[in-house]
Amino acid sequence: MKKRWWLLLGVIGMSVGLFNSCATQPQKFQNTETVYKAGLGKMVDIIAAYARADRAAPVPRAPLPLQTITKEILTNNEGQPTIYRLGHSSVLIHLDGEFVLTDPVFSERASPVQWMGPKRFHPLPLSLQDLPALKAVIISHDHYDHLDKTSVRTLDKKVERFVVPTGVGDYLRDWGVASGKIIELAWWQSFSLGSLQLTATPAQHFSGRGLTDRDRTLWASWVIAGRETRIFFSGDSGYFGGFREIGERFGPFDLTLIETGAYNDLWSEVHMLPEESVQAHLDLRGRAMVPIHNSTFDLALHDWFEPLERASVAAEAHGATVLTPVIGAPVNVRTPAPTQAWWRKFIAEGQIDLATQP
Repeated sequence: MKKRWWLLLGVIGMSVGLFNSCATQPQKFQNTETVYKAGLGKMVDIIAAYARADRAAPVPRAPLPLQTITKEILTNNEGQPTIYRLGHSSVLIHLDGEFVLTDPVFSERASPVQWMGPKRFHPLPLSLQDLPALKAVIISHDHYDHLDKTSVRTLDKKVERFVVPTGVGDYLRDWGVASGKIIELAWWQSFSLGSLQLTATPAQHFSGRGLTDRDRTLWASWVIAGRETRIFFSGDSGYFGGFREIGERFGPFDLTLIETGAYNDLWSEVHMLPEESVQAHLDLRGRAMVPIHNSTFDLALHDWFEPLERASVAAEAHGATVLTPVIGAPVNVRTPAPTQAWWRKFIAEGQIDLATQP
């Protein structure tokens, strides 16, 4: 019964997105290469895929490994550019002595309401009271697993600037954030905060939080550049030629944070398969890649560990460096230490049958 309940939620969520894509309203923003329009036929295919889904491990059966982040840890790493995965696409970045946070979603569920919807697999690795003052919060787009009203309101007093794609600022103003703290950028526009330069770059995705606001706000990837260090944050995106252009304009990158999760062949235009995520990293001329958008919420039909496994296999085939830190573990951006395939512990304990996976 519980499984069917979650399948129903998945179908409802996907159907809402597809309804938006079929609506007759004019589109304010669009992708450079692919106009994502899912007709009735694809909607039927997706609903059928959810109904047939029989996954071995949609969520972890035991607590995931997690490293607690304390004020002392943050202080000890102040001299080096460092990132900390907080979960899903929330990444705390320390660069040029400042802290930047991407897509903060600290609520229990990635959903319009907290009594239903995808529930997080793990607790936050740090207390919000221990979160340092933030030079900027960067938002990639307005979907609920990237833009969380409660998190924005909670963080507001700690944040100097919210840097968001065009149109997303309206949500923040409605939630009480002062207009002077909000910077809205179109693709290829930049904003400087001290020595940090934040540039909105293209992504191949879509936006909307309800039935009538499809593509009314922009979606973006981001270049986060310090004095000597460059980081790329993908937000959500299908694979497209824009990654190569971004790499040519702004690369090479010391680290790429690339979405690797919530994918399926049925909607691959707007969410990359793991192999495509690795190719995007190569296009961007990245030195090391951290797969994000995984291991926190169940948002698609693959097993929870699959994005990390497939990305690691693809990276090995291409000779690329992929880092898979446990949630909360610090990663030195310039000289990262090797990381472990920590999810394989679950395989070794018999919780996952790797032979059944693609």
